[in-house]
Amino acid sequence: MSISSISSAAPPIPPAATKTASPPAANPASAVAAKAVSAAVSALKEATETGATTAKEAASGDRVAQRLIAKEAAAKADAAGNTPTAAGSTATQNRTAVPAPGSIVDEHA
Repeated sequence: MSISSISSAAPPIPPAATKTASPPAANPASAVAAKAVSAAVSALKEATETGATTAKEAASGDRVAQRLIAKEAAAKADAAGNTPTAAGSTATQNRTAVPAPGSIVDEHA
């Protein structure tokens, strides 16, 4: 009888291939600090951008920029003595409601 070598069914895996690259443990405090810094940077960029940049962003659909432009237009109209016609403006809010004919409010008035 002869002795033959026995081989395993699966080839051996090199030790470097078995280790997976794990990210360093995240520190929750540093993650919160990073988010706070990111928010502060974004707020600073918004506060220091030019009117042209705001108009360009508003034209591309940026809701914050659109709101800012509407707010500035309302302030400019108010300073000039004009009443803005947008819904929710002071001109709309100061009107008294007229009851509908036949309503309870009209009957008891």
